[in-house]
Amino acid sequence: MRVPAWLKHNRFMANEALNQVIAEYYRDFSTLNVQAILPYFNEPALLVGPQGVIPIPDHAALVAVFGPVMEGLRAKGFGRSELELGYVKSLSSSAALIGGVAVRYKTDGQQMERVGITYVLHKTASGWKFATVILHDPVAQSVRSER
Repeated sequence: MRVPAWLKHNRFMANEALNQVIAEYYRDFSTLNVQAILPYFNEPALLVGPQGVIPIPDHAALVAVFGPVMEGLRAKGFGRSELELGYVKSLSSSAALIGGVAVRYKTDGQQMERVGITYVLHKTASGWKFATVILHDPVAQSVRSER
């Protein structure tokens, strides 16, 4: 089946917007200012990781979760985070998956850790927002990219 040109263009535009959101999020996360990352999250949102499933009903709950994480990173000499992008998958005009490996570095450039991460994004009136964030092992991604 041949994909219409308008659909290819819409997917490309969606992926460009998604890539921009991810780049800006990692830039802002690297400041370790929890207030800077709040606009990237949908209200409500969901975090899934080794500690289990954590519902995040609003930004106050997000601060309660991410504040201590950021303080812990600051204490370890955190310098920045980067995403090694594995895939970007547009699911619909308002839903997308992004996955890869978050690589955290110390201020001296030494790698701190690698964390597999998958984002489920929802497009709102104000742009793409994280609806679900899943932390997992940094394994090879199997979802086909549409980049």
